[in-house]
Amino acid sequence: MAEYVYIHIPFCVKKCIYCDFLSMPYDESLALRYTDALCSELQMKKGSAERLKTVFLGGGTPSILPEECLDRILACISENYSLTDHAEITVEANPGTLTEAKLRIMLSGGVNRLSLGVQSFQDRELKTLGRIHSADEAIRSAEMVLSAGLVNFSLDLMYGIPGQSIKTWKNSLDQAVALAPRHISAYELTPEQETPLKRALDARETRMPDEELILEMSDLAIDHLAASGYEQYEISNYALPGYHCIHNMNYWDRGNYLGVGAGAHGFIRGFRTRNISDIAEYLERLSENADPEVERTGISSEDALKEFVFLGLRKVEGIRLADASQFGLGLAAAGEELLRLDLTEMTEHHFRLTRKGRHIANEVIVRLLEGLGL
Repeated sequence: MAEYVYIHIPFCVKKCIYCDFLSMPYDESLALRYTDALCSELQMKKGSAERLKTVFLGGGTPSILPEECLDRILACISENYSLTDHAEITVEANPGTLTEAKLRIMLSGGVNRLSLGVQSFQDRELKTLGRIHSADEAIRSAEMVLSAGLVNFSLDLMYGIPGQSIKTWKNSLDQAVALAPRHISAYELTPEQETPLKRALDARETRMPDEELILEMSDLAIDHLAASGYEQYEISNYALPGYHCIHNMNYWDRGNYLGVGAGAHGFIRGFRTRNISDIAEYLERLSENADPEVERTGISSEDALKEFVFLGLRKVEGIRLADASQFGLGLAAAGEELLRLDLTEMTEHHFRLTRKGRHIANEVIVRLLEGLGL
C-alpha cells in the first residue's frame, strides 16, 4: 500500500529546450477531458493507498490548468483518499501560468506547498532556456505566493546554462534568498538526448560552460545557501530546518508511491509501474474504465541493491550502516579506495559522499558499485 501519490499533468505552454519529460502543448478542451480521466484513475486506484502522507502534482505544468480543473482534481483527492494530519500537498507551478485565482483554489483544496519553476532571475538566461516568463514575473509570482499566505514554497534554479557566469549565478542565488523560500533546488543543467539543447550542442550552435566553471557554481550554491541558513540535504536540494521535501525523500528512501496520470511511474511493493504515455490512449482506456497501467516490472535483488546505493548516496546524510548491513553490503571494504581519495567518508552511523565526491557523484557511485560486484 502506498502513502505517497504522484499525479502527472502533461501540459505546457511550450517545451523548454532541456526538457525530456512527457509533455505537450496546452489545449483547454483536452485538459478538461484529461481531468475527467485523471479523476477516474484516482477513484480506480484508491484501494492501493493508505492514509496519504504526500500528494505531488508535477508535470509538465500543473499551474497551466484552468481553475475548474485544479478544483476538481483536488476535490477528487479529498473525496477518495484520507490524508494524515500534516500531509504535504505540493503543486508545481511556473511564473507564466500562476494566478491569484488559481492560488486561492489550491489553498482551499488543501495545497500547503508550492514548487515554483523559476530556473534563473536573468532574462537572457531565461530566453536561452526557452522559458516563457521574465525575471520580474518570477519575482512577482513568488511575492504573490507569500501574499496568499503560502510560506512553504520552493524555488527551482539552474546552473551550467550556456552563457551563464559566476556573477549572474550569484545574482540569481541572491534574489532567490531575498524572496525567503523555505526550500531551494539548484540543478546542474544536463543535456538530455532528443532535446533541442542536445541538438544545438551537437550542431555547435551553443556550448555548455566548462567543467571548472560548473564546479565553481556548485560550490558557490553550497556556500551561499548555507550562509543563508539553507541545509543541503540532497545533491540538488536545500531547505531551511524542518522544510525538507517529504515526497522526494520517499523517492530517495525507495518508499512505495502511486503514479497517476499519463506516463506516470510508481513503485509498489517491489514493482516499478508505468502508465501508458500516449494521452489519446490514456483517455480512451479511462473512458472504458480500464487500467492505464501498461508496465509492472519486478525489481531483482541486484537492481534493488543498486537503487539502494545510488539513491541513498544522493542524500547528504548518505546510507545508514544498519540498513547496509541488512543488505549484506561491505561498504568500507568496497569503498576503501574512495575513502582514501576523500570521495567518501564513514561516520558512526552513515557512509556518505564527501563534498568532493558529490561533485562527481555518478562516477563515484559507479566505482563503488563495481567494488561491491554489482
